[in-house]
Amino acid sequence: MNIIKHEIEEIVDPTGILAGKRYECILHLDVEEDDELYSENGVYVKVLLAMDDNGHRLLSHHLYEENTNKYLDFELEEDELAVILSYCLEQL
Repeated sequence: MNIIKHEIEEIVDPTGILAGKRYECILHLDVEEDDELYSENGVYVKVLLAMDDNGHRLLSHHLYEENTNKYLDFELEEDELAVILSYCLEQL
């Protein structure tokens, strides 16, 4: 799994209830054909990232098929999540 492009947007909390900052990261993935995540249409992951006094962490992640935006019911492994978190932090 390789990240080929990304979009990152800060989520603004108009109420001020949430401490710190939140970001939505959309990461477009290049997945090998023998990987269970592979789709001919491509795959992307939407990630919600929190940065506050407790550090930084992934709050959620969801996988989607690129061309159809169909939700893919897969969980990423810990090492894949670590790569995603590191990548997002480098881009901020």
